[in-house]
Amino acid sequence: MIYYEKGGKDTVLGDRELREALHTAFEELGPRKRVMAIPPDITRFYSMAGPLTEYAWEYYGRSMTDVLPALGTHSAMSGAQITKMFGSTPGSLFRVHDWRNDVVTLGEVPREFVETVSGGRVSYSWPAQVNKLLVEGGHDLILSIGQVVPHEVIGMANYNKNIFVGTGGPEGINKSHFLGAAFGMERIMGRADTPVRRVLNYASDHFAGGIPLLYILTVIGREASGNLVVRGLYIGDDEECFTKAAGLSLEVNFQMLEKPLEKVVVYLEPQEFKSTWLGNKSIYRSRMAIADGGKLVVLAPGLKEFGEDREIDHLIRKYGYRTTPEILGAVDQNEDLRQNLSAAAHLIHGSTEERFSVTYCPGHLSRQEIESVNYSYASLEEMMGQYDPGKLKDGFNRMPDGEEIFYISNPALGLWSWKEKFKQSPL
Repeated sequence: MIYYEKGGKDTVLGDRELREALHTAFEELGPRKRVMAIPPDITRFYSMAGPLTEYAWEYYGRSMTDVLPALGTHSAMSGAQITKMFGSTPGSLFRVHDWRNDVVTLGEVPREFVETVSGGRVSYSWPAQVNKLLVEGGHDLILSIGQVVPHEVIGMANYNKNIFVGTGGPEGINKSHFLGAAFGMERIMGRADTPVRRVLNYASDHFAGGIPLLYILTVIGREASGNLVVRGLYIGDDEECFTKAAGLSLEVNFQMLEKPLEKVVVYLEPQEFKSTWLGNKSIYRSRMAIADGGKLVVLAPGLKEFGEDREIDHLIRKYGYRTTPEILGAVDQNEDLRQNLSAAAHLIHGSTEERFSVTYCPGHLSRQEIESVNYSYASLEEMMGQYDPGKLKDGFNRMPDGEEIFYISNPALGLWSWKEKFKQSPL
């Protein structure tokens, strides 16, 4: 059932309207005694999930007992990050998702189903794992809050991904990421119906009926001035809510170009992007737009590590970003990758498949570290001088020396391709 829906490619929803929409939906739901919110972490700061969580706390007060950021494999939020993102929401409400230890398994999606939806690319069952608070916390309402936007693993982010991956466990996260990588990232991004989504929907339909979930989904767009605005808000308890948000996101967040791009420059905001685990969205979201032999330059002042998780960081450093056949071969031959398929999937996602080049300009990693994982290195200071984010506009820019570049100020907010590259692929 949908409790609220409003959106359009020219719609702008302000704070007051968002608060009123949320509170109206809560009134329709009726009184609740124990409420938990599951928003994203600081890496999705611009999702508007922070203010929406705060509005929910304003409404429920003492009945809101827990806020569990959907960290997945990300590191825990600091107190400063919580305050920055969630405003006056009490810090005492926040819980840390320990993806290796604090999970329960609701059920197993059969191997035959996973094999069928993947077209035979993988053959394993998939465990529907969630943080134990969702099952043992005694909540009579769980708010899953977040942004629907094109995504490299599942096609379009959020909905039940926020639950089964954001609060998931090692096996569920590993296998879902690897399923997406094996099927092919460029066949998935920007599509609501994908093999990974079908697996998660199976889990929702068969195992999650007893969890009182309400989805609060935003679509964020950019005005001509460059300001970010809320283009859509959808509140509901089933797939229809997600499907409508995904349809709008495709209109708002997917830029289809007339020609492939020879040079792309991406800026990674330091507050949001501290690792290539997250920063490689610069590659994922722009790769379908980059010409064969093209160049991607990543300005990454906050970059200090490869993986958010220590073990994943070690595996990235050990194997590096290599072609899909090379990583699949490494999985076959190495137990450490077989036991961490999300790392293997990430290495595939971060590869250019030798089609274009990636130059990272990190704030805190050395040339040796960057080159050891098979990217090129350039000085951040020099490249920021050449490509000043303060002077560039999103889209095409003509530099003083005549060079044409395509600039992306935040890769997490969109997806770019060119018309001949993006073709619908049957599942």
